[in-house]
Amino acid sequence: MAFRLASWVLFLLLTLVKGDGSKGASVIRLNTMDDVHQHDHMHQGHVHGHHPSSSSSTNQKDPRVMVFFMLQDLKVGEIMPIHFPNRHVSPSQLLPKHEADNIPFSLAELPNILRLFSFSQGSPQAEAMESTLKECEVKPIKGEIKHCATSLESVQEFAQDIFGSNTRVQTLATTHLKNPPIGVLQNYKVIAISQNIPSPKLVACHTMPYAYAVFYCHSQESENKVLMVTLEGEDGDVVEALSVCHMDTSQWSRGHIAFSVLGVEPGATSVCHFFPSDNFVLIPSFATV
Repeated sequence: MAFRLASWVLFLLLTLVKGDGSKGASVIRLNTMDDVHQHDHMHQGHVHGHHPSSSSSTNQKDPRVMVFFMLQDLKVGEIMPIHFPNRHVSPSQLLPKHEADNIPFSLAELPNILRLFSFSQGSPQAEAMESTLKECEVKPIKGEIKHCATSLESVQEFAQDIFGSNTRVQTLATTHLKNPPIGVLQNYKVIAISQNIPSPKLVACHTMPYAYAVFYCHSQESENKVLMVTLEGEDGDVVEALSVCHMDTSQWSRGHIAFSVLGVEPGATSVCHFFPSDNFVLIPSFATV
């Protein structure tokens, strides 16, 4: 079946609608920058980087990390506690490539970047942006290719580098069909597992807290499975949830949040995780079965 995209952002990714360049970078602010802490936690030792968490003992108790599961535990009828954050990307957050490429994007330039966007040193926004830049500059793990894309055009270019310029690309994301995500942990019943796509090559992109839209995109050629799972929540929400299962976690840090949540060791089992609606995965269209 054809899955609806989670937001208009993904439609733009497919059509690459160009900005008109009328917005000045100095006046762009993310609405999510006013509540950076909900981003911070999952972007320190987050799913995407496979790097250690700063506080594993705390992470295990935090409802926001309740997105992990093992493939063998995913069964129709199963009840799973899951947290889907209440986040979105709005039009004002996206910059066209020609604007984004002209704005410094490095930890060394952070003081200048903060001045450009009128954020004070030591503010929550400044700390979130510093964390994003640090993570973007961390060396990838063995076999991983990563890129922090500051525009949708940059996302597409990265995907073409991974898959080949002539490869058709399919975009998948989580869609809430009835209610918007309320940002709290609740139980979901697995209604159907409607697509199971073996995909050795995939690009996963995650939104990062920043003064404009930044997508942490990464790819690691290994055994992966992409799943679309229909879930029904306690509040009546029905979700077509995107999840990715990493079948080989032997190269991941022992401090990764997932191992603390699941109580397993690196390489011992698959690690799967659900994606929030502002994240997405790109796969070659021929990977669909």
